[in-house]
Amino acid sequence: MDLHLYNSLTRRIEPFMPQDPAGPTMYLCGPTVYNYVHIGNARGPVVFGVLAALLRRRFGHLRYARNITDVDDKINAAAKELGVPIATITDKYAAAYRQDMAALGVSGAFAPDIEPAATAHMPQMIAMIERLIADGHAYVAEGHVLFSVASFPGYGKLSRRDTDEMLAGARVEVAPYKRDPGDFVLWKPSSDDLPGWDSPWGRGRPGWHIECSAMAEAHLGETIDIHAGGVDLQFPHHENEVAQSECAHGGKPFARFWLHNGMLNFGGAKMAKSVGNIQRVHELVQAHPPEALRYALLSAHYRQPLEWSDGLIEQSVRTLDRLYGTLRDLTDVEAAATIPASIETALCDDLNTPAALAELARIAGEARKAGSNEEKAALKAQLLGAGRALGLLQQDPAAWFARGAGSDDDVRIQALVDERTEAKKARDFARADAIRKQLADEGILLEDTPQGVRWVRKRA
Repeated sequence: MDLHLYNSLTRRIEPFMPQDPAGPTMYLCGPTVYNYVHIGNARGPVVFGVLAALLRRRFGHLRYARNITDVDDKINAAAKELGVPIATITDKYAAAYRQDMAALGVSGAFAPDIEPAATAHMPQMIAMIERLIADGHAYVAEGHVLFSVASFPGYGKLSRRDTDEMLAGARVEVAPYKRDPGDFVLWKPSSDDLPGWDSPWGRGRPGWHIECSAMAEAHLGETIDIHAGGVDLQFPHHENEVAQSECAHGGKPFARFWLHNGMLNFGGAKMAKSVGNIQRVHELVQAHPPEALRYALLSAHYRQPLEWSDGLIEQSVRTLDRLYGTLRDLTDVEAAATIPASIETALCDDLNTPAALAELARIAGEARKAGSNEEKAALKAQLLGAGRALGLLQQDPAAWFARGAGSDDDVRIQALVDERTEAKKARDFARADAIRKQLADEGILLEDTPQGVRWVRKRA
């Protein structure tokens, strides 16, 4: 089946083929590393990681970059408050970000293979700015270099906003040195107490937008196949990337496909640090099974908003309990993971993860009803393969059900379960019922299955 993706640039679903069939390119806007990221920041890496794995399966190779913004006014403020170099802040939170994303399953085939940092690309940024100035698309004013919006007739084609709306949306700084209120900063001066780099325009630092354009060009070329990110970045960040990149590249398209994921809502409002309604990934992965968080992030179509709640996490845990319970019942069945065509079809339909998860549940249901060993093996292979495509069901069922418990306690509980089984065989039903009640009081639920008794901890 062909891969179809919704292109924000054209506002329609289009068949996707890379410029080079042997190697598509993809760029995802990464974090600004001045603090731990919130769960809304994880949606892009998770869902577009599924796309990355799909592209790797279909084309055999992918060049996928996700940047680290490690120079920014918020980073400067955090470093100044603590009296440390910015690298002390950025190194800490970049490492935490990688750890948190790995916990959510953004690793292996789901992870970027290139992670450029802004501070390592100052020469590329300066060179791009010099080209923009030479071609009349940027100008120097009072130590700043600004992009001239009027020089690019296509400005606004991604977000499709009129001039007044763009100015309001950008919350642009009113400055006397600007030729046009919408002109945006490519380079700005740094005072002695701020990080800075030498440039033809004096010691300074880059604007945010030029960073991604320069890093994408350095690692993926002048025209990339897919540029992804949150819908909140569409304007002004992505709009400005389009303008400066296409002007720096003689009018060549910057990105052929633009993909934008919807926002997470929490408590009825968009999750955002400015609103104060955030839940940090670093804390969530300690409080909940990380795989359940991943399942929750995949539960809605990536282009739609997702209402985040404790109920959503709990529902995801219960769903994974059923899926892992199915795999536990099939422990003795040998099977090698095979990704079903129905899963690939769902993902090729604009990354329809809800449809893929529904298919995953259907396969599990069929596996629970399977009679012959051949049928069980075929369905287990499909279940494992479907999970592999989504980054789910890749751990041992025993590890899933033992989450948060010490091994000694697991042994004790299993010993009680085994004792209850023996008591039932001996027709000592009073003892069997007493053990069940003891375990129930501890929050341990028992389920009799054809494969034996299985147990799971009841979540509070």
